[in-house]
Amino acid sequence: MTARAIIETKDLTQIYGMGDARVAALDGVSISVHDGEFVAIMGPSGSGKSTLMNILGCLSRPTSGAYYLDSETVSELDKVELAAIRNKKIGYIFQSYNLLSRTTALDNVILPLQYDRETERTTEERIDVATKVLNMVGLVDRIKHQPQELSGGQQQRVAIARALVNNPVLIMADEPTGNLDSKSGAEIMQLLHDLHDEGATIVMVTHSTEIASHTERTIHLLDGKIDKIIGNGKKATK
Repeated sequence: MTARAIIETKDLTQIYGMGDARVAALDGVSISVHDGEFVAIMGPSGSGKSTLMNILGCLSRPTSGAYYLDSETVSELDKVELAAIRNKKIGYIFQSYNLLSRTTALDNVILPLQYDRETERTTEERIDVATKVLNMVGLVDRIKHQPQELSGGQQQRVAIARALVNNPVLIMADEPTGNLDSKSGAEIMQLLHDLHDEGATIVMVTHSTEIASHTERTIHLLDGKIDKIIGNGKKATK
């Protein structure tokens, strides 16, 4: 039985500029990512991978084409609606962590819970949920530390905890090991593997063939189009 599609795009196009200056950052991209898959997106500079990541992460809308996230049409939503979907359904892991400075690890992780207007939680409940997720990523003893008091690997773990706290249907990881040394990078990849083994759906943008090989398949973009899709020999979770 085929798992349901978490991501499905049909002929996504993103045009920048006008007239002779028109550039197709994406040119008819159609992909599917199913529940429980771990997929990498690669491509050289200018291939369209960042544009695709922004659309999949509900950070922007395509010029044309359709995007279905967890069976919901999101390609025509406005910025406010996209923000609500992003907070509810997507956990975003950034290369540069994007943590609030002079704010504890705990409060950084609590932040998405505060923006969740659909689930009513007391302050104590938010603290409890955030603490459990920080414990899951191995940082329960660092919950009162601010970003500048944490190593790069620890900051990325806080970012992963923040991405997980709302129990998203999709984890988007944008170069998650790009700012880390090899040891910390390996630890973060192991954490992503653990999440995948537990059933998480993960889409990761990377420039590293070695990092991409950790996933089940790699979607290669070139000049705004899908160039090739390569299976990496990993067993699907579902």
